[in-house]
Amino acid sequence: MGQSARADWESVLATLVAERGDALTRYAYVLCGDPDDAADLVQSGLVATFGRLRNGFAIERAEAYVRRAIATAYIDRGRRTTRWRATAHLHAAPEQVEAPDAATDRRLDLRTELRSLSPRERACVVLRFYGDQKVDDIAADLGISSGAVKRYLSDGLAKLATALTEPGREHHGQPR
Repeated sequence: MGQSARADWESVLATLVAERGDALTRYAYVLCGDPDDAADLVQSGLVATFGRLRNGFAIERAEAYVRRAIATAYIDRGRRTTRWRATAHLHAAPEQVEAPDAATDRRLDLRTELRSLSPRERACVVLRFYGDQKVDDIAADLGISSGAVKRYLSDGLAKLATALTEPGREHHGQPR
């Protein structure tokens, strides 16, 4: 590997992190809902993208690769979590749980509702509405068909709509 090639990709990486690092972290946070996990996802995306020598990357192209790597890493983690949930009932739970504040209980917590979606549903919803991507772009990013993206969007939005219309839940500050 030549010094020029190494300096070139290192420059792109440094510029990407300096200029778009916060946006990448916010993107990862919307996917996973946890700041520490978001930082881990960004790190994984950067390593996956720049782990091997990459020549000729423009910042925009490098960011697209990193975003796709973040989404892929999130979905992979979701698969592992799904396997974990299959055995979670076998683990001990605390005997006492503090009662939540009544106002907090009634308020729609979008992060909680997003966590209730499957990893693919959540990725599709986030890419569509946070990333403002079209169905075909989401399909390309996730490596699935457009029909599958539409199904995941439909299923995810139906689950979110159900949560919004549950009796006793607030919507935009007004009880239903």
